[in-house]
Amino acid sequence: MNRVASANTVGMLTLACVAASLVGLVAVGGLARQLGVESLRTVASAHTSTGSRVKQGAGMYGNPSAAAVYWRPQHGGDCGEMAVADVVGQVSGKEPTERQIIALAESTPSTTDSGPIYRPRRGTDIRDLPVLLTHYGIRSTLAPSSIGGLEQDLAQAHKVIASVNAETIWNQGGNRNADDHVVVVTGIDANAGVVHLNDSGIRTGRDEKVSLATFERAWGTGHNFAVVTS
Repeated sequence: MNRVASANTVGMLTLACVAASLVGLVAVGGLARQLGVESLRTVASAHTSTGSRVKQGAGMYGNPSAAAVYWRPQHGGDCGEMAVADVVGQVSGKEPTERQIIALAESTPSTTDSGPIYRPRRGTDIRDLPVLLTHYGIRSTLAPSSIGGLEQDLAQAHKVIASVNAETIWNQGGNRNADDHVVVVTGIDANAGVVHLNDSGIRTGRDEKVSLATFERAWGTGHNFAVVTS
């Protein structure tokens, strides 16, 4: 099935993509093991303790309405690429098409193995997303963070891509213990306890809204890793 999930049905390639986007659920977990728990805590602390927290409105961090313009549905196993395209659009106003971003990923060597960044039915390692962003002149880093850290990033107009568990975000059955999807975090409404997402894997993914608790559960499966633009 080569389609995007509806609100009630997950497309097979969508989950194949998102699982593979983290290299069979190993990239983030493996990276966590490589760094070690204490190292992760150190990186997360450094990431969340810098910069001033500036709200964009009454408790709103980020600008979900402006970001929603750049949401597009995926039509294959390319949630990582679509998240990159979304961010490129937000930063430059010139969003690459799905075909263009896939072509780039298929022709760019991966930093994690000997093949290209994207291969059909395999997906993309989240560690390669900064490589794709660099192609468009956008610098970014992959590191563990926190809700407070994301609030600061969004308040300072940085763009955020997070690895999450799709079943939790979409409130569907299945394995809820692994990060198997990638979304763009476009805003956090601290007062309402709502996280705004651009989610290419579901047809209602333009400015998708989930509770803060739901997002934290989904994001926690990937050790709270996020790609954040500089």
